[in-house]
Amino acid sequence: MTPRMRLCTITLDCADPSALAAFYQQATGLEPHPKSGDDFAWLDRGDGFFIGFQRVDDYRAPRWPDQTVPQQVHLDFAVDDLDEAEARLLELGAGKPEHQPNEARWRVLTDPAGHPFCLVRE
Repeated sequence: MTPRMRLCTITLDCADPSALAAFYQQATGLEPHPKSGDDFAWLDRGDGFFIGFQRVDDYRAPRWPDQTVPQQVHLDFAVDDLDEAEARLLELGAGKPEHQPNEARWRVLTDPAGHPFCLVRE
């Protein structure tokens, strides 16, 4: 019998957990976990699911689409308006890689630690 598993946390490696948590808090509206600290920070969705941010010494940001440093993780966020969401996230500190495989359907951005993520039209 296969054991039941429930995804409870997605954790991103980074150099500065507090800064990356602050970016995703502003982007998603999730609340910081009270036990967040300098080496590990969480954002709480309120239903037992968390996004974690873990300090890694000598962290190297992914190089998307180049795989010399692989992307490590990939998140997709559904949005109503691609242009509006992209503009807001760029203001918050996201980056936009030159390579965009299908800008009409989704946008590839990078968080301040270099992790690529996508905005997908809902």
